[in-house]
Amino acid sequence: MANKCYLLLRALGIYWKTIFVIVYPLVLLPVFLCNNTAAMRCLFVVLLMAGYWVFEVLPLPVTSLIPMVLFPLMGVLDSDKVSLCYLKETNMMFVGGLVIAIAVEYCHLHTRVALHVIKLVGCSPRRLNLGLVTVTMFISMWISNTAATAMMIPIIEATLKALEEQGIGEMYESTDLEEEHLAENAEPEAKKPTKTTMCYFISTAYAANIGGLGCIIGSGTNLTFKGLYETLFPDSPGVEFNKWMILNVPIMLLIMYISVIWLQVFFMGLFRPNSVDAKKIRVGTQGETVARRLIGQKIEELGPLSFHEKAVGLCFVLSILLWFFRKPQFIAGWAELITQHKVKDATAALIVVFLLFIIPAHPDFIYIFSKDESKRPKIASKPLVTWKIIQQKMPWGLIFLLGGGFALAEASKVSGMSHMIAEHLRGFASLPKVYVMMISGLMATILTQFSSNVAVANVVLPVLAEMSLVAKIHPMYLMMPAALCCSFAYCLPVSTPPNAIAAAPCSMPSTEMVKVGLGMCIISMGVLFAVFPFYGAVIWDFNTFPDWAVE
Repeated sequence: MANKCYLLLRALGIYWKTIFVIVYPLVLLPVFLCNNTAAMRCLFVVLLMAGYWVFEVLPLPVTSLIPMVLFPLMGVLDSDKVSLCYLKETNMMFVGGLVIAIAVEYCHLHTRVALHVIKLVGCSPRRLNLGLVTVTMFISMWISNTAATAMMIPIIEATLKALEEQGIGEMYESTDLEEEHLAENAEPEAKKPTKTTMCYFISTAYAANIGGLGCIIGSGTNLTFKGLYETLFPDSPGVEFNKWMILNVPIMLLIMYISVIWLQVFFMGLFRPNSVDAKKIRVGTQGETVARRLIGQKIEELGPLSFHEKAVGLCFVLSILLWFFRKPQFIAGWAELITQHKVKDATAALIVVFLLFIIPAHPDFIYIFSKDESKRPKIASKPLVTWKIIQQKMPWGLIFLLGGGFALAEASKVSGMSHMIAEHLRGFASLPKVYVMMISGLMATILTQFSSNVAVANVVLPVLAEMSLVAKIHPMYLMMPAALCCSFAYCLPVSTPPNAIAAAPCSMPSTEMVKVGLGMCIISMGVLFAVFPFYGAVIWDFNTFPDWAVE
């Protein structure tokens, strides 16, 4: 009997995802069977997708396609209307921004920038840490958090190993003498990283998460918020690129550099000069020289700045200028000068995308009429980025994930589910609006530690949109802080890919990440809740309830 129970439990452990996929919808059936209205059928789909997203029993993009099946079959939304949600302007902006980011990665321009900034900041342990997080944060504003972390980790590893080889610092804690005499067939235990090593690695992951706050294309949660906000409130001015940066770059910088102080206090003995942690990082001028030499060597390996890098860099700068000056408020934007039709940020991104596929990576064509036959090009140069590279590096699944959230938002509005939820939220919405904002942000922060950031945003933001209508609060006031809180995933390796990428190479214990991550959450929410209600009101003017939000 005991053996059968063991086998049953083992089977449940192996096949729990399959069991959940089958059983969970059956558990939810009473949601609409007892009250078969369009609103309740929509709620059934929302709860089903929320469960699948949170427990990741199916790949997130696959779960995001459920609306294409269930909404038409359950009479909530027509197939063509659901389909349109999967390729909104926000999705196209996401594609355009990612193509630009992939082009930057492809020519290794980001690596060159990173190395030069680190060399400029300095190579003492604390300065090196500051340089690494600054570079990661800046790069993560424009490319994915995961890519930014993956780029920086090898640089950190190489630097720490070079210092260790010179007898300056240690990557891992020294083992006891008895352990050195273990039998050859004994399995070695995982090395325990030093606190300095953990600081370098995990601060890079945190910098990638924080950097994504500063630019609207820096994180999937930002784009999810933009798409949901503009779907639910089509008459609103929308979420503009330049206003986002003016508001969120200062918040990003405050969170990042207060967090650096916290990380160095926790790991490097900052303000504790006589502590063991502080003594371990006293490498002196010799250590700084070794680190500086290594950075210089890596810069030399890259060689001189190529035409490919220069051209991509100019395209990158052009994209920022096009985004910023599309509608800068203080002067007429370039789009307004060309047409009276609404032009959004996706158009600006795709202008640059076309240039990336048109401009050659090598300017061999200038020698086409050269007298020196050896200089004449034999074949046409490849463009600055190729479609093959885009196919390999583009996270196509995230497009479906964004689209699934937009489909949920559209269906909740059409079916009346939004109004139903709003009625049930009247008690909570009657609290002072600052408390509503803080509580919703706290809930988003807690949920994002255990689930996908974008999935959490897709579930939480539509609810907050309806709550804002009930409480007569500007939707931006509740939705944007919650969207930003979805990026505060610091506590576990599974919270977000950058955490896992950073924790794996140094074998960082999860307990250490939880300790330092809780501090990071407190700092991030503290800065956001202290700055956003006041500075945000200057940028977005959300102290009054807008006319376009009235149903």
